[in-house]
Amino acid sequence: MQKLVIATRESALALWQAYHIKDRVEELFDDVEVVINKMTSNGDKVLDKPLALIGGKGHFTKELEDAMLEGSADMAVHSLKDVPTYIPKGLELSAITKRCDQSDVFLSHKYESLDELPKGAVVGTTSLRRRMQLLAKRPDLKVKDLRGNVNTRLRKLQEGQYDAIILAYIGLDRLDLLKDIPYTQKLDFIPPMGQASLGIEIVASNELARKVSDALNDEITFMLTKIERDFVSTIEAGCSAPVAINATMSDEDSVKIEGMIGYPDGTHILHKSKVISKDEADIAGAMFAQEFIANGALDILEEAEKLAFKDEMPQRL
Repeated sequence: MQKLVIATRESALALWQAYHIKDRVEELFDDVEVVINKMTSNGDKVLDKPLALIGGKGHFTKELEDAMLEGSADMAVHSLKDVPTYIPKGLELSAITKRCDQSDVFLSHKYESLDELPKGAVVGTTSLRRRMQLLAKRPDLKVKDLRGNVNTRLRKLQEGQYDAIILAYIGLDRLDLLKDIPYTQKLDFIPPMGQASLGIEIVASNELARKVSDALNDEITFMLTKIERDFVSTIEAGCSAPVAINATMSDEDSVKIEGMIGYPDGTHILHKSKVISKDEADIAGAMFAQEFIANGALDILEEAEKLAFKDEMPQRL
């Protein structure tokens, strides 16, 4: 019996994801025993500051990557949207699982929908991407930062700290938490790179981890999310940048790519979409980013970073 150690964060959603992969691996390989190594990331510890001000989403992956580099884990399971485009030497983002529902969802105990919110209503979100798209639609709303795990965020909503909050649909669905919210509405926001897929990161030299990840990989999702990740990498969008990017199959031979950047207050929006041949997918993300750059994206992103959480004191860890 071969042993495979999977590193994961200790949040409820991260554990759901890790045990989901554990079950899949043990179904596919009857000679592999999977052990879960639970860890607390810095992003889970620092909850009193906006995520963009403590170094961004890499704070959800660093401890897991360190464990793999030190030899105490063979593989890590991440929410792909939390995985930076830079992967440390010796590791590899080797597989992406089939994508599920990418929707952002509006949640409230008082109002049936986004349109029903009164002027000045307080909406909670950690995401600059959501903030940008929300205020582009409803500039009359007040956006308040929202940190903590899913249950903490839902408790804050129930306590009345917010009139509504916006979260990813997939996490709530996986944890069966939607049934407890009186009013929910899927929003037509453009998602971030990688939303609703799991990223499987491995020690590049580990043959068992590679064999397992090859079996877990969904080729279509891998292609689509590579477009998204290449876009973000090429445009060099930092953690304080409101960026939405999504690639989907429009038919069996064509891919639709849609992107949006802008200021966190919902102004200076640059929004583009195009359809490409699937054969162009390998270079499509970088090429799409160049179209944005040619239309002033870098200036927008530079100013967006200055505006993001401008009333907060940045803490770069």
